[in-house]
Amino acid sequence: MKKYDAIVFDFDGVLVESVDVKTRAFAALYAEYGDRIVQQVVDYHLEHGGVSRFEKFRYYQEVLLGKILTKEKEVHLGDRFSEYVEDAVVESAYVLGAYEFLENNYRSTPLFVASGTPDQELKRIISRRNMTHYFASVHGSPAKKGAIIGEILTTHGLNPDRVLMVGDAIADYEGASVAGVKFIGRVIKYPDPAPFISGTMVLPDLTTLEI
Repeated sequence: MKKYDAIVFDFDGVLVESVDVKTRAFAALYAEYGDRIVQQVVDYHLEHGGVSRFEKFRYYQEVLLGKILTKEKEVHLGDRFSEYVEDAVVESAYVLGAYEFLENNYRSTPLFVASGTPDQELKRIISRRNMTHYFASVHGSPAKKGAIIGEILTTHGLNPDRVLMVGDAIADYEGASVAGVKFIGRVIKYPDPAPFISGTMVLPDLTTLEI
């Protein structure tokens, strides 16, 4: 008997090895402000995985730089960031075991994506990678993870106890908690459970993920 009736995946760092792509993009955007600011930008990005880039822009501009983030500046930063990352994410390798898991399970179990990447960009990336057919639906920001998972549960009539969220960031863990679904973390420094609380089930990749 299956453990789960559906699985919700984060995208970057869970299905594809693209976290470093976005780290480099944030560093490039703020390079003009010097090494100290760049390091703070990178540290904040890595500590707040799964959070929308626009929330991070607001923090960088207002807290680190002490500047007002105008709508014009926000759009400019978003456009530059997309230019840096989209092609690179499309070309990023799958997380070990991810391709095989999707191939082996999408026909029998509904699979979903809940990501902090802007919704239309996320759907474009997934389409360009020829991954669209794996998923019952794909969801990006500005919606929060908990709200996305809640919508999936309602739309598909799913029991939260029979749904799994797989993520690599505390935002994924918190989203799963808000929605009341199960959670497994993907961590690179396995078996260290960071950034999740002690006792959280974690995997180094998706080779041993089971439905």
